[in-house]
Amino acid sequence: MKNVISTTNAPAAIGPYSQAVCVGNLVYTSGQIPINPATGSLVEGGIKEQTRQSLLNVQAILAEAGLTMGNVVKTIVFMADMNDFADMNAVYSEFFSEPFPARSAVAVKSLPKGSLVEIEVIAAR
Repeated sequence: MKNVISTTNAPAAIGPYSQAVCVGNLVYTSGQIPINPATGSLVEGGIKEQTRQSLLNVQAILAEAGLTMGNVVKTIVFMADMNDFADMNAVYSEFFSEPFPARSAVAVKSLPKGSLVEIEVIAAR
């Protein structure tokens, strides 16, 4: 059975999707762009600030599910420019410790609201 996870501590969905869905022991988050949930606006700054906000949004959704970043087994990072990889990675490393989750990082043509990064995760209970 599918259970929807939702929190006001992360941005509301901007389309017909859930912030996260739990199926069995796995939680799948939707991609999180760097929207400040308090203002509903994209955070100011570059890739570092945007990566931090995206991961804070992921963290808030996981907390609603009773999980932490330590429960994450897989991340997918979408970036508008692969030249931002090192800066994204520097902030990303602040949120995860060993054993690190598996990860994919890909460059895409564009992201919602003109963001520089979008991050989704899969976490295990």
